[in-house]
Formats: sequence, C-alpha cells, structure tokens
Amino acid sequence: MRFLSLAAISLVLPAAALAQDSVPPTPTSVIAAAPAAEWRTIPPADLLVMELAPDAAGRTRQVVIQLLPPPFSQGWIGNIRTLAQAGWWDGTSVYRVVDNWVAQWGAGEGEDPATSAKPLPPDIMAVPESAYITPVERGPEDGRDYVLTGPDRREPITVSRWIDSYAIGAHVAGWPLALDSEGGGTAWPVHCYGAVGVARDMSPDTGTGAELYAVIGHAPRQLDRNIAVVGRVVEGIEHLATLSRGTGEAGVYATEAEHTPILSIRLGDSLPADAQPRFEYLATDGASFAAYLAVKANRRDSFYLQPAGGVDLCNAPVPVRRVEM
Repeated sequence: MRFLSLAAISLVLPAAALAQDSVPPTPTSVIAAAPAAEWRTIPPADLLVMELAPDAAGRTRQVVIQLLPPPFSQGWIGNIRTLAQAGWWDGTSVYRVVDNWVAQWGAGEGEDPATSAKPLPPDIMAVPESAYITPVERGPEDGRDYVLTGPDRREPITVSRWIDSYAIGAHVAGWPLALDSEGGGTAWPVHCYGAVGVARDMSPDTGTGAELYAVIGHAPRQLDRNIAVVGRVVEGIEHLATLSRGTGEAGVYATEAEHTPILSIRLGDSLPADAQPRFEYLATDGASFAAYLAVKANRRDSFYLQPAGGVDLCNAPVPVRRVEM
C-alpha cells in the first residue's frame, strides 16, 4: 500500500520545536498570526444563506452554509443551486431535530416529484451512488496527490500525520477529507460537526438535495460514503443546534406548530451587494495550518497537563472567518 502524499507531512511542525517557545502557542494564537497571504476568499456564489423565522424574542436567525467546491458532490450541489435559485425552500421548515445527530429541513415528505408535498423543479437530476467518492490523481512518489477541480485545474491533497479512526485524514482546498487506504485512489468529504448532507431514502436512492440536514452532535463518520456531504455551516449553527428536539418518531416534530419556518434560502451572490456574506478560510496547504494542526494535537499551554499526541480530523476544524466590508 502506498501512503498518499507523504511529503506533505513535513509541513507539520515537530512537537519538540513547539515546546521551545517561551509562551506555548495555542490554536487561537496560530490562527491570529497567520499572514493575510494564507487566507483564501470564499466566493459568495458558494454560500447558501438561510433565513429562519425570528425566535421567540424576535431576534433574526441566519445560517450561512458553504458548498463544497469541485469535484466533490457536484451533482447534488447543482441541484441545490437550482433549488435556491427557484426559491424552493421558501415556506418550508426545519421539521426534524435529533439530539446528538442532525437538524433536518425541507418539505418534510418524499423527494419523488409524484409524491412530494412540494413539486421539485423540472431540471433536478438524479445522482448515482458512485458520486459519494472522488478519484484521486496520483502524483510522484515523493510529492502530493491531487483531485481535479476542472479541465485545467487541480488541488493538492495535504495528508494529516494525526490518527483518524476511519481512514487517512487529509485536507483539500480548506475541506477535511478521508482517503482510501487500500490503494483505490479515492477521496470523500466527511461528516464533522456542522457538515451539511443530503437526506435520502433506502439505496439506490441518493436524495436530490431538496431535503438537507446539518450535523449537530458528535461526528457520525459511519455515514461517510453512505450519504452525500455537500457543505458545512460556517456561521449560525447555534440556530439549528439549540432547537427543541423532535417529539415524534425519528425526531420528526409531532405537530406543525413545533416546526421552525424557513423564510428563504438564497445563494450569496443573488443577494444585494451590501448583504452578500464575505468569508475566508485558512489555506490547508500552508505553514500556518500545519502549525495549527500540530498545536491542536499537542497542547502545551498552561491549561493542559498532558499533550494528546493526536487529534481527530473533525476536532481540528478548518478556521473560517467573516470579513467585514
């Protein structure tokens, strides 16, 4: 078995070097010190802006979701863009909330146009199960592997040296991924806290993207490669995670009054210029992110008695920050 992108591991700072600092770094201090050149803009076109009905105190509730970039989950994401442009989610609701699991929204019934409570746009496409994984382009033995993001573009894979229980952990273009350790040369997005996935019925159904959920509990990694991950909540997860838990079967609300209405879901670039959300992520192939991972795995600041020597892929979320205009 060839371990993917071994050379990339050298980016991670050794724990011994970190211990030599007079004031041990923290993840927060590493992020704060990251130079501007290592931050990458998230295009507003890759953001979904969900406006929920105000809470009981009349406060607005906005959830911002970043969609995965090519080549991952693009069939479902194409559907999601179509649904957002059509205003399909307007007037639907968050209708299912399961403790330590997910908050789910949509029309609340089947996605089959013949049975759905709200007919889908006519150009929604079916996505095959094979799209749960993405081929990896092999690099040289002493270099990185890649995923293709377009006809003439590719993104390098940066492998984490830290142990992941499910697969080889890695990052591409600001996203946590898992890699095939059996030589199959595939990668897939993972179910971390805040991940957004596509609800589906039994196989071979893969869902259309009309019914979505956000993970609000411990990362359910057993869902990886079984359900499509299409994005992550970058702001406002508290508006989903703090909702009352479902009172009916499988966490579905038993009464309509318990639902949280969705006022609208729109792509960020369709909003007025002054309302378009602006975010950046820390480049995952840079020195600052490597240092961030190393510190996450080896906390030596005053609170910690014993460095862990490792960090779960989902416990080192890629730093994302809002940019004020």
